[in-house]
Amino acid sequence: MRDGLPETVAAPAKLNLCLYVGPRREDGLHEIRSLFEPLELADQLRISEAEKDEVTIEGIDAPDLTATALAALREHGWDGPPLRIEVDKRVPVAAGLGGGSADAAAVLRLAMGELEGLRSIAAGIGADVPSQLQPRPCLVAGAGEVIEPAPSPGEHAVVLIPQAEGLATATVYAEADRLGSPRGEAELEAIRRRLRDAVDTRGSPLDYREHLVNDLQPAAISLRPEIDDALSALEKAGAAHAMVTGSGPTAFGLYPTLEEAAAAAAELRGRFPDALATRPLSR
Repeated sequence: MRDGLPETVAAPAKLNLCLYVGPRREDGLHEIRSLFEPLELADQLRISEAEKDEVTIEGIDAPDLTATALAALREHGWDGPPLRIEVDKRVPVAAGLGGGSADAAAVLRLAMGELEGLRSIAAGIGADVPSQLQPRPCLVAGAGEVIEPAPSPGEHAVVLIPQAEGLATATVYAEADRLGSPRGEAELEAIRRRLRDAVDTRGSPLDYREHLVNDLQPAAISLRPEIDDALSALEKAGAAHAMVTGSGPTAFGLYPTLEEAAAAAAELRGRFPDALATRPLSR
């Protein structure tokens, strides 16, 4: 392996602690304001030199963002050796957890310090990819390309309830457009300021639950009504706050500690076998 290239790279899942949605822009994307945090739950990418570039992902045959990212590095002149990248998927697919974007960002990190313009390359691959080039808590604006680092929050943990079948982000946004009532620019900017003030306290998200809102949640539930069952189950299992992450369909609940989250996940597995406990990625 060429010096500097790692043998394994982690691609952490991304949790949307909130997601406020504005109108559709001329480029077809929506203005958002959000608070992201990376999770310990992560895909693992195994990297090895090969005769030609190759990406394999167990259970996924179609081209995905991992291969797109590697091709983009080549198109922009990265001269790293041909690579075989094997992706061990641990983040549920099309679950609102940014797994595909995380994998793409992990590939782009292979060229960090060797290739300029990685942020621009990331934005060309997908709206969530730039924020995951450096997995850390961040406030996000624009369509996901405007990133403001945020302080690490106080202790909390998460229980995730993924669904057996994913939801396409574009489908959920289209349903949100059909349901109507996007937020205006002035409201989005006021929300950004309130989020900034909240995270600057360095408290747990449980301390500012009033800001933890997902404008895509009604659309996700409209498309997949069973999400409501997962949210109710989380609340009954002691979650201090339960909502949908990103475009869904994954429901999540917030707990003060990992021990409490693990106990809740164990309780929930009787109805939701894929329920799992995790926590924010430590710096």
